[in-house]
Amino acid sequence: MRRLDRETVDRIAAGEVVTRPARVVVELLENALDAGAERIEIEVSAGGTERVRVVDDGRGMSADEAARAVERHTTSKLPDGDLRAVETLGFRGEALASIADVATLTLTTNDGGSRATRVQVADGDVTVEATGRGRGTTVEVTDLFHNRPARRASMAAPATEFERISDRVAAYALLRPEVAVSLEHDGRRTFATPGSGSFADAALAVYDREVARESTTLAATASVPVGDEEASVGVRGLLAYPSITRASADHVRIAVNGRPVAMPDLRRAITRGYGSLLPGDRYPVAALSVSVPARAVDPNVHPTKAQVAIRGADAVADAVEEGVSDALSTADLRRSADVAMDLEAALDPVESAPSALDEAAVIGQFRDCYVLCAAGDDLLVVDQHAAHERINYERLRAAVGSEGIPSTPLDPPATLSLAPEAAAAVERYADELAALGFDVDPFGGGTVRVRAVPAPVGRVADPESLRDTLAALRAGENPDDRDALLADLACHPSLKAGDALTDAEAAGLVDRLGACEQPFACPHGRPTVLAIEKTHLARGFERHPRRG
Repeated sequence: MRRLDRETVDRIAAGEVVTRPARVVVELLENALDAGAERIEIEVSAGGTERVRVVDDGRGMSADEAARAVERHTTSKLPDGDLRAVETLGFRGEALASIADVATLTLTTNDGGSRATRVQVADGDVTVEATGRGRGTTVEVTDLFHNRPARRASMAAPATEFERISDRVAAYALLRPEVAVSLEHDGRRTFATPGSGSFADAALAVYDREVARESTTLAATASVPVGDEEASVGVRGLLAYPSITRASADHVRIAVNGRPVAMPDLRRAITRGYGSLLPGDRYPVAALSVSVPARAVDPNVHPTKAQVAIRGADAVADAVEEGVSDALSTADLRRSADVAMDLEAALDPVESAPSALDEAAVIGQFRDCYVLCAAGDDLLVVDQHAAHERINYERLRAAVGSEGIPSTPLDPPATLSLAPEAAAAVERYADELAALGFDVDPFGGGTVRVRAVPAPVGRVADPESLRDTLAALRAGENPDDRDALLADLACHPSLKAGDALTDAEAAGLVDRLGACEQPFACPHGRPTVLAIEKTHLARGFERHPRRG
């Protein structure tokens, strides 16, 4: 047995921080933020394996600092070595050295002096020279993992790697709206935030005008117990209205003391704050920044700093939930546009197929949400959204089972603004989208042009349904087993609570539901029909069942 020398230990550990291109981007982005940058430009080529370039206008470094910055465990971010008082995003002093060990790294920086410093690290050789550049720092990383062939071979396709980069950069851009952040891939601008400090402006750049318009901002403080002390917790950010939802929780973004983190407890607290405003299978779009005293946070609990530990975490989560609930309770949640429906197409007359609801006669509606029917001695309550969802799902499934899903052209084509990671997924899943009936192509930045939508849903299928389909594909569902995808696709154009129906439309909905193979559950497993027996009503009103 022998003890390894320090150089060997460092080489074994090198690259642990850098697991894929997205980690390179995150480390460099955090360095720029810690340097007080007000503008950060990120350029990526070939998903980041060929080139990553990050330019900032932060404080920069002197020549001595720049030469030292590429050494292992050198940092300016840890005052007196006290991990309990970390107020910066970085603190371990590993990033630049680890990146340089698996790529060629060029660092050009100036702290405001007459000359800048250029440091290049290539295959262990370090060169330092004077050069020209204004105040700030530029870091260029090329040929990532050139000396780690197994790791380079394990990289996903460039579109997939860029999708991960887009997701991480979008989180920082949304949660740090005071900083102007731009992202470019293969020479094409994906998005750029203005750095105005407005969460709505950041959402407009990352998402679209609808999300920015249909949202409210939150700024709240609460005093919560943290250990043996009372601490002030601040919650600020953006909450999209319940009319703007997504099929996954990926768009619920959280930062703790400025650090975007994956905190399931806080994410659930945000969703709970929406309460019954959200459908059971939908998630909000939200970007919230939570501030707590630095000594109540341990950022050193995850190898990539993706999570932090918070003292008094339950109390902090309660404060987040209460802040979200209060903000939404005072917001005007009315929709700004009508819901698009084509009931004539969706509820075409049933031919001669026997119906499981033949005896059901529509007698009214309740709150534009439930259709009330009399069926013998029972009162049937039909959830119009679940029923319509089942109808659309079976129509889609029938089309897939026969000749595939045909497309309905959109004239003129629709343009749709997607989050950066979703826009990147359009290219990645081009074949799957075409098989599902979509005709989509990039239109610049995060915008795509939707030329056609699945025909079985007809005009009812708003191009917005593309978002849910992309979310399902990104979640790893098998495209060859399309039931889950079809269920998500059927949900979007279906009737919602508050969509009023005429008596004829309500009757047509019930008839179509009765003709379905599985009329009594939506494709997600929720009931479509509840039956209330006459005897149950009689007992409730203390009436004798036989006397009436």
